[in-house]
Amino acid sequence: MCIALVGGMDRLEKHYQEAAAAAGITLDVYNTAPANFAVKLKKADAVVIFTNKVSHQARNEALQAAKARGIPVVMQHACGVCTLRNCLECCKTGH
Repeated sequence: MCIALVGGMDRLEKHYQEAAAAAGITLDVYNTAPANFAVKLKKADAVVIFTNKVSHQARNEALQAAKARGIPVVMQHACGVCTLRNCLECCKTGH
């Protein structure tokens, strides 16, 4: 399973990757919206957006790309590793 994380803190990226690997998930982290953002999200099985650490533009682009492809989206205000673990569990179980 591949999940795209939009937002979050740069200094926690290593910990995000470790938490995802422990859950058996491949995690693509986008702290900012790169060029061709929508194209990069199309391979994701789900998108997690940390709303307090992302621009409105990046959030909107991620939501539009996910909606266009029917990809589930989980949005959380907090951006800690524990929050990511909970989001990953939600994505795995489909809740």
